[in-house]
Amino acid sequence: MKKDEYSYVIVESYMPKVNKGYHGDIHIRPIAGQKYTQDMHVRCSKDLSTDYPEGTKFRIKAKLTNKEGGKPFLHSHYTWPYEVLK
Repeated sequence: MKKDEYSYVIVESYMPKVNKGYHGDIHIRPIAGQKYTQDMHVRCSKDLSTDYPEGTKFRIKAKLTNKEGGKPFLHSHYTWPYEVLK
């Protein structure tokens, strides 16, 4: 799998109808109409899912990756700054 360089991505918090084994009730996904599909998991700071209401949009710096050949996901280091969008 070819890995992308880091780039800015707009993501949003949401509550999935079915929790696919990830921690917490609120998850983060890319918004529609970007390079990445909305069903892609985003690994980032937990602050995005715990400190803001569902539906909040953020601008994060992330890259496409996969862990040991698993399903691709977006990764943003949990200590990196993010922008809350209005």
